[in-house]
This record gives sequence, structure tokens and C-alpha cells, in this order.
Amino acid sequence: MSVLRIVGVLGATAGLIFGALPATARTTEAEASCAAAPSTPLRQFRASWVASVVNIDWPSRTGLTAAQQQAELVGWFDDAVRQHHNAVVLQVRPTADAFWPSKVEPWSQYLTGVQGGDPGYDPLAFAVTEAHKRNLELHAWFNPYRVSMGTDLSKLVPEHPARQHPDWVLPYGGKLYYNPGIPAVRKLVEDAIMDAVSNYDIDGVHFDDYFYPYPVAGQVFDDAATYAQYGAGFPTLAEWRRNNINLLIQELQHRIKAAKPWVKFGISPFAVWRNKATDPLGSDTTAGVQTYDDLAADTRRWVREEWIDYIVPQVYWAGGFAPADYNKIVPWWAEQVRGTDVHLYIGQATYKVGTSTQSPDWSDPAELSDHLAFNTTIPEVKGDIYFSAKDVRADRLGATTLLNSNWYTRPALIPAMPHLDARPPLPVHALQAAKTSTGVRLQWRPTSADTTSYAIYRRDLTAGDWCPDNDARNLLATQRTTTYTDPTALPGHHYLYSVTALDRTWNQSVPIPTIG
Repeated sequence: MSVLRIVGVLGATAGLIFGALPATARTTEAEASCAAAPSTPLRQFRASWVASVVNIDWPSRTGLTAAQQQAELVGWFDDAVRQHHNAVVLQVRPTADAFWPSKVEPWSQYLTGVQGGDPGYDPLAFAVTEAHKRNLELHAWFNPYRVSMGTDLSKLVPEHPARQHPDWVLPYGGKLYYNPGIPAVRKLVEDAIMDAVSNYDIDGVHFDDYFYPYPVAGQVFDDAATYAQYGAGFPTLAEWRRNNINLLIQELQHRIKAAKPWVKFGISPFAVWRNKATDPLGSDTTAGVQTYDDLAADTRRWVREEWIDYIVPQVYWAGGFAPADYNKIVPWWAEQVRGTDVHLYIGQATYKVGTSTQSPDWSDPAELSDHLAFNTTIPEVKGDIYFSAKDVRADRLGATTLLNSNWYTRPALIPAMPHLDARPPLPVHALQAAKTSTGVRLQWRPTSADTTSYAIYRRDLTAGDWCPDNDARNLLATQRTTTYTDPTALPGHHYLYSVTALDRTWNQSVPIPTIG
């Protein structure tokens, strides 16, 4: 390529990247070839849940040394990087306990096997450091009301808030729960979560689907006395319960944003708010559980009121499954978020692949891949989270491999949230490229203090790649360091590299180009 042509390319870069094609490439054929590919979106949230309760994922068992626990967690993060995920949802408060030295609650038994047992390091601090080292967001996952997986209160450490206030606790379904109707309980839950928000550089606060407990046949969640004490103004127990959960969501959202406006608050509920037969606003489903009625969780309202930043309905059913059809539930949720600032990600049931007999589709290796294909037809869907990490790694039927080869061949930026922050950082400074024995080495300097990470793009000028970066086909990597070596650069090829700065909510600067 001539020097004049290279200079021309550099001059056109501002229009080339995130903009119009240069005049030399303005042909119908070129524009068609540059259309954004659904399989390589530039922005998409991608994560797995790493569950700690009863040692589902991590730690794999109690009694591991600190070094063994750390090695396991690094393994999960490395899995995420290999699969081009950009976030991890890590459970850090499974049963009113903590995976950090909490000022409010004891160390979790799932670390050492003994509640209150110091694991010898700070797991949450380690997790944040290792996730950010890989430019993964770390969303800390908290269970609000579950106190114990058994019913013996005396098995909790004496200093446990539930032991100190046994009147706050109710047994139900073989477990112990905090009573959500007691204002002091709500404050305790919020304080426990805010201890982590205030003291750790987490990127998100995450709830799953547990609010009031799932119904158990023949049992009563006995909060009638609490309703009598605190329920004035609410004509029914159900309305009062929903208000209790609404208050938790509203208050926590306010406290998170007051402390750290950039920390995201997301919830992953059971995917059916209400069936259509119950409420004309509900989904075309016949699910046996409805979060509004059975869990006192008015998930639709949380979206419409924008009390949360993202919602991840657990659409744990196959496409075409009559009682709860993936292909009907996802569009329903898309309709709920439309016109709001709330992002929609979909919870995917990796654990059902090759194991569930609920419908024959779970024996099809392509089921999850088909879900993502369907998602591309719905603009409101901005990503997916997989339950759980060990099932993703198991790759039963080759489903994970198929999913990754179809949909995760390139990295992706996390979708920006303009309602949190819409101002992009300043571009990088002094970008240089140099050919080395190991590839093309890029280095640059940051310009603005709000820069958190960087995105590196490459187009092969020798091959005539003139496409703008409106998808991830040219995205090589995102990272937090200011040097990058491209080991895949071919001898004799001219490449146009560009680097953008990203802030912590993934706003992107204008690109700075160089030839390498």
C-alpha cells in the first residue's frame, strides 16, 4: 500500500470508525458487506452465575485452603475470558452471611465449613481484583432473606443477627427466613449489602428470584401477626407483602446510587410476572408460579418505575414449551422494558441441557443457540446470563461449544447505560505501533481520569477491510493496561489499529488510529 493511501486512510478514520464509509468504498456491495452481523454484536452483556450456596460452583467444597479457593475462582474467571464473556455474577451472601469480613454478618459456612470461620483472606476483594484484571465486571449476588438452609436457629453463630433477634425469623419449607415485613429486617438486609457496596469496587448489586419464599404445599408463612402490627393501610396481606418488597428495592436503589452512582442494580426473577388468564397485562403462559402473587415480587413495576438498572428474567424453558414458551416470554419482557432505561438480559438454563425431561428440546444441543438466534430478532434483548458456571463448563451435548462458536467468536463491550452516565472519556494519547518478533505492539497513554479500560480494533487494509466498527468483527480485545501485542498480525499486511477509551459504565471515546 502506498504511503499516500495510508495517509488517506488515517484521514478518513474519524468517518470510518463509527461513521460513514470513505468515498472510495461507497458502493452498494461494500455497504452490504459492512452491515452489522447479528452474530458479532459490538455490545452485549455476557456472564455466568457462580453460585456459592451449598457449594454449587465455588468453592467446590468446604475445607479448601485459601490458595485452592483462589485457584478455583481464577479458573471460573478464565473460563469467562475464553468464552468472550465480559462479566461474572458471583454469589457473596447466600444465607444471611458474607464472603467478605462484613461488619454486619458472619463469614459464610460455605467457605470453611463452619459459619464464622475466617478463610484466611478476603474472597470479595480477591474476586474484584482478579475480575478487573481480566476486564470482567464483577456483579455481587446477594440473597436478601434466606437465613439458613435448615431450621435449627441454634446452629447459627451466637453473634448472628438472627440469633440476636429470633423474632425476626420464620421457619418455612425446611429453611429459615427473615420476615420481610419487619422494618428492622429490611434495614439489616440493606446494611449488609451496602457494607459490600461501600467497601469494595464491585460493578453491580444482583438479586436472583428469592423474595417471599416459593409456595410449599400445606405450609403457611406465618407473618399474620407482623401484618397486624405493620399492615395499616393495606387491605390485604398480599398487597402489604408486595409493598415490603417494593420498599426494599426502592430504598436499596437509592442507597446504592447515593453511595456510588455507577454501581448497577439488577434482579433476575422467575420469568412469569402473571399469567394472562390472571391479568390481561400478563404473559401468554400457564405457569404454576406467578411472582406477583406467589413471591410478592411485582417485577413488572420495578421495570416500569425504573427502580433497577437491569432485569434478567429466568426464562428457563425451551422454545415451544406450551406452559411457558421461551418465544412468547422474551417478547413480553421486551415490551415491559421498552421506553424505559432498564436493560433486558435473559437468564438461560444451561443446567437443563442434557438433563431435563421437561421437554425434548433439552436433548437438542442447539436449544440454547436457538435462544440467542431468537434474541437477535428482539432489539431490547441486550445479553444473557447462564446458570450455572459448572453447567457451562460441563458442555453437555456440546451445547456450550456450539453456543460459543455461533455467537461468541468475538469479544463484546458491555452495553452502556446513559441514564447512569452518558459522557464518554477523552481519547487515548500518543498511540504508537511497532512490529516485534511476537507481533505488532501497541502502546498509548490515558488522557482522562475516568478511563477504566480500552478497546482495541484492527482492520486489514491489505485485504480491503473498509467496514466501520458497528459490530465486533474488528474488535481484538478489551483490557485495563496500556500496551497490547497483536500476535495474529500477518507479515506483509498493513493494518489500521485504533484504540478507544472506556469508562466504568462503558461509554466509549472517539478512536485514535495508527498503522501497524
